[in-house]
Amino acid sequence: MGVIKVKNIRVYAYHGCLVEEGKIGSDYRVDLAVKANLKQSAKTDNLQDTVDYVHLNRIVKEEMAIRAKLLETVADKILDRILKDIDLVNYAKVKLSKLNPPIGGNVEMVSIVMERSR
Repeated sequence: MGVIKVKNIRVYAYHGCLVEEGKIGSDYRVDLAVKANLKQSAKTDNLQDTVDYVHLNRIVKEEMAIRAKLLETVADKILDRILKDIDLVNYAKVKLSKLNPPIGGNVEMVSIVMERSR
């Protein structure tokens, strides 16, 4: 078993409950960790035998482009896609953060963390 992490994927997106958030958008940060059996790829040195982090990044960007009110909804869709698209992954964890959220205070970010196993 091994873990592949992709940290600090930066995305500009339009999530949130406020109408303004859908028009103006915000900066987001996504961190992923996936568990998979990496023994085969360690021996073969073949990309087809591992979890391609380019594919993980593409999933994040595509799902972040679909507007939602809640971060939980977006994180859930990212987890669904990872487990649906990449058979080798048997566990995934996503941390989704909205940077500088419009909550009437000086807050660097708000984050949610969700995880799922096959």
